[in-house]
Amino acid sequence: MQTKILLIYTGGTIGMAKDYGDQSLKPFNFDNLLKQIPELNLLDCSFDYYSFDTPIDSSDMKPEYWINIAETIEANYTKYDGFVVLHGTDTMAYTASALSFMIDNLQKPIIFTGSQLPIGDLRTDAKENLITSIQLASLRKNDKPIINEVCIYFEYKLFRANRATKINAENFDAFESPNYPKIGVSGVHLEVKEDLLLKSNSTKNLIINKKLNADVGVLKIFPGMNRSFIESVLNSPNVKVFIIEAFGTGNIFTDDWFINLLKEKVDHGIHLIINTQCAGGMVEIGRYATSDALLEMGAISSYDLTMEAAITKAIYLLGQDLSREEFRKQYESNLKGELRHHYYN
Repeated sequence: MQTKILLIYTGGTIGMAKDYGDQSLKPFNFDNLLKQIPELNLLDCSFDYYSFDTPIDSSDMKPEYWINIAETIEANYTKYDGFVVLHGTDTMAYTASALSFMIDNLQKPIIFTGSQLPIGDLRTDAKENLITSIQLASLRKNDKPIINEVCIYFEYKLFRANRATKINAENFDAFESPNYPKIGVSGVHLEVKEDLLLKSNSTKNLIINKKLNADVGVLKIFPGMNRSFIESVLNSPNVKVFIIEAFGTGNIFTDDWFINLLKEKVDHGIHLIINTQCAGGMVEIGRYATSDALLEMGAISSYDLTMEAAITKAIYLLGQDLSREEFRKQYESNLKGELRHHYYN
């Protein structure tokens, strides 16, 4: 029995075609998809597509659109064996990470993909990304999907969504997973590393958590920062979570005014989260003396979360109306394979 895959087009370069008359990029007509990519006829699966009424440039992506994507999957969940979400690359890791937190009891694959060049371009990467993403979404073993999580597929590599980050704006090899191995590779053979996948034994119905709260602020520190700027940022009204992009393993400069300001925010109920500016490695609050103050004030560690996962996890948890202690417990816990308290060996 053929698997059925739903393509969900949200916007982005992959859905654009070049008008060779005026050299402009225009939205692609997916009714002509098989004409553009006849190789799709060779796939051992059937697929349908759904497109946002107005394609969204990924730079304009917002939590409300995350909910729209999740609702589309929810409405079609029983009709299809897997889902491929076509999305712009700039914020793909944010959207894919957000969906990983929003969806509970997932027992089917959700593969995000996109491209650096339009589908109609002579040298496009869109064809391979799309074809292989559909193949990955249709993989089955013992009549069950092999993949039961949200992933990103790009340039011959499959990543756990909440472990991936965009690292290059120009190369086809645009994404990387700095703190977790690739969970699949497309070469002569399509290899999925099943031992690295999230295991799903749930028999419960799919649940979409649509309560999100984006009252989140991010402050990247650097040497010689202006005090008034920091004060204005940290005194922003209505912000309930502050994520500090710290140095190394979670170190900050230790000027008294800065430490006192952070402590004041924590005392007033702000969730203070410490992430690292480094692409790889993890936060270890208290490892060096320059993070002792953070340990004493009860700052929350993001361990080895990507920045995209750190932000979207905060937006998700903030929407759940958790107590202060429960927020901290959930944030520092591994909910959907997004973090480890220790390095992967």
